[in-house]
Amino acid sequence: MYSAKIKTVLLATAAIFLAGSLMVFPKESLEASIRGMTMWWDIVFPSLLPFFIVSELLIGFGVVTFIGAILEPLMRPLFRVPGVGGFVWAMGLASGNPAGAKLTARLRQEGKVSQIEAERLVSFTNSSNPLFIFGAIAVGFFHNPALGIVLALAHYLGNICVGLLFRFHGRQEEASEKTNKSNKLSVKEALRLLHKERLKDGRPIGQLLGDAVQSSVKTLLMIGGFIILFSVLNQLLILIGITSILAVFISIILTFFKLPSDLSIPFISGIFEITLGAKKTSESTETALLDQIIITSFFLAFSGFSIQAQVASILAETDIRFKPFFVARIIHGFFAAFIALLLWEPLYVNQQSSQEDWGVIPVFLSEKTAAFHPIWELIVQYGSIFTLVMLVMYILLRTNQALK
Repeated sequence: MYSAKIKTVLLATAAIFLAGSLMVFPKESLEASIRGMTMWWDIVFPSLLPFFIVSELLIGFGVVTFIGAILEPLMRPLFRVPGVGGFVWAMGLASGNPAGAKLTARLRQEGKVSQIEAERLVSFTNSSNPLFIFGAIAVGFFHNPALGIVLALAHYLGNICVGLLFRFHGRQEEASEKTNKSNKLSVKEALRLLHKERLKDGRPIGQLLGDAVQSSVKTLLMIGGFIILFSVLNQLLILIGITSILAVFISIILTFFKLPSDLSIPFISGIFEITLGAKKTSESTETALLDQIIITSFFLAFSGFSIQAQVASILAETDIRFKPFFVARIIHGFFAAFIALLLWEPLYVNQQSSQEDWGVIPVFLSEKTAAFHPIWELIVQYGSIFTLVMLVMYILLRTNQALK
């Protein structure tokens, strides 16, 4: 009871402090809010919405059940999650944060995974998508597409390590639970389950598409709110001086890991919001490139409090606990930073030396990294138009639903 009262006082004090800061720094808060809004409007919304809609359609048509039956022999032994986890993993990797949490929550609501399985699944299915890593960070901020390979491999291999580690999560609790373990199924049986799931859903295609659009846009509106909030919060912490105070403690930790203390401010920014952190880290010209990549790999895996708040909001609609996800992000951060250090010499230093000696760029670097740049430019150029069209469509669908 006493701890609950302290928590109430602390939360109320923080809210009052935030409101007072907004009044003291109205201009800076507005500029930070516009930056967050621009990023959501131009990039986040158009890049995530198609994946969210397609995911909803695949679930409604029973394709997820089909994939789950096929991937059960792979996902169960490796990660101790049902085969449907393979679908969440693939969609989370392709579309980026927080798609893995959204799909995991949806599967939990439909009873396709248990609580423990959902907590394992959400721990390793949330990641930044390749387009963001190659297009925004490697090319956009560091102006070096070759870095995308190091960052991406460190990020995704680190997530796999987290999944393998979290297969042991909740073993004691799971012993008292009945889990949905199925034997290896044939393709014919998987197709039968697909048809059964489609009939069980029962919605016409038009209604299914409309529901998919509404659900996806609603989630993205929530995500946009968090992006704007943390953009403002991060700026206020800098203006008030709290970031400078935290930087003193962070610099001690960085020194322990033999990293330059100059990266403490970019590191704190990345802990709150990865895009801003990556931008500030790339601008730290006084530090070695390897140190910048290690720091970027850490907060890219940590996901930032902005994305974690989005995930917490999504998981709050279910019985999936947020604590395992938070612990997984810290572990993922250390895994990704360590793997980036291991991959630095073979995948970057040696390849750069080879390029200088022979005057050529290895195929796996030139083709893969260059392919993401035009896609990223396309999203930046036409993303705002796409967002506007889809929001108008969402308003029309909601209006039509209200009139009925």
